[in-house]
Amino acid sequence: MSVELLTTIVQFILFVVRIYTIGMIIYIFMSWIPGARESFVGRFMAKIYEPFLEPFRRFIPPLGMIDLSPIVAFIVLNLFSQGIVAIFNMIIKHFY
Repeated sequence: MSVELLTTIVQFILFVVRIYTIGMIIYIFMSWIPGARESFVGRFMAKIYEPFLEPFRRFIPPLGMIDLSPIVAFIVLNLFSQGIVAIFNMIIKHFY
């Protein structure tokens, strides 16, 4: 596998994670708008983001009306991105 192809794959994965993160921010802000999550777009986004957020909500209880689980989800996505970059750099150093 060439370095260019590997770089393209890693950049695509990081792009998808970035888009997913932006979408999750929009989904979270939709909870501040009455009825937004019940709309067609809100239900569609719930199908995409709730499966990812649900495990965090199971282990992290809300503090009053503040749900901290999305913050932990963002940290996990960030760590995932950093891990992908670290693995890519390790592969490049080891094989090229």
